[in-house]
Amino acid sequence: MGAWVSVLLGMDGAAAAGPAAVGLGDLPELCAAQVLLRLDPPEICRLAQVNHAFRGAAGADFVWEAKLPENYNYLMEFVGSGDEGKRRRRRAGKKEIYARLARPVPFGDGKKEFWLDKNKGMICMALSSKALVITGIDDRRYWQHMPTSESRFQSVAYLQQIWWFEVVGEVDFCFPVGTYSLYFRVHLGKFYRRFGRRQCTSEHVHGWDKKPVRFQLSTSDGQQALSQCYLEEPGSWVLYHAGDFVASKPDQLMKLKFSMAQIDCTHTKGGLCIDSVLIYPKGKGFHQERVVRSQK
Repeated sequence: MGAWVSVLLGMDGAAAAGPAAVGLGDLPELCAAQVLLRLDPPEICRLAQVNHAFRGAAGADFVWEAKLPENYNYLMEFVGSGDEGKRRRRRAGKKEIYARLARPVPFGDGKKEFWLDKNKGMICMALSSKALVITGIDDRRYWQHMPTSESRFQSVAYLQQIWWFEVVGEVDFCFPVGTYSLYFRVHLGKFYRRFGRRQCTSEHVHGWDKKPVRFQLSTSDGQQALSQCYLEEPGSWVLYHAGDFVASKPDQLMKLKFSMAQIDCTHTKGGLCIDSVLIYPKGKGFHQERVVRSQK
């Protein structure tokens, strides 16, 4: 077995010297493409460096079309604008389309963006705090927009103190077929950098241990999720799971509505940063931060 592998790779000295020597470089391009179809995109790119056969197969449209979401033409409509953008999209090969969609694609006046996960080719989405309707956001006694590099949108909404806390959002989108999870990315405490080190203060953090925060999610095709939990763990970003939904028709526009609220006016609450709402394919573990599953 070991000798056969050596011959196949062209590394067996005696065999390689003979006229009948066969190496991996002699593999027909179509066969190489069949191998690539069974790999994830990063593995395809690595294998393309092995030899000419894999390098040629790694550029084949049918290989990359199999890795793209079924509604990639709809997704590409968000890339570029005007006649020049349309011409570029028409000329683009499937590998180029995959590479473009793997980078953030902004929409909604730059307050929202989506991208393909590079490993699995599945849609992820983020909506900034500025894309959400936040009670009292225009009153600087309660809220302030705080610039920070810890947000992909370079800004978070920081709550000092309020009686009625409610954050509402919605998005219309044709999601590729699959099950998705929606999260609110929040942080208890105000953070900043001093002498190059991250600092966090909890002076405004209060009220979140009195009553749980309620999360709601609904879709235009009748799906609903309702859960609640207490906010905790000051000093770090946490993803609070609001619920899951299923997209079954990639060409059907789905309206998502979601909210996060603690509207018991018997006490104030404060010291909370709202960064964004994130949508990931369920169970794929794309997030690096702690996830809290709410109770129904």
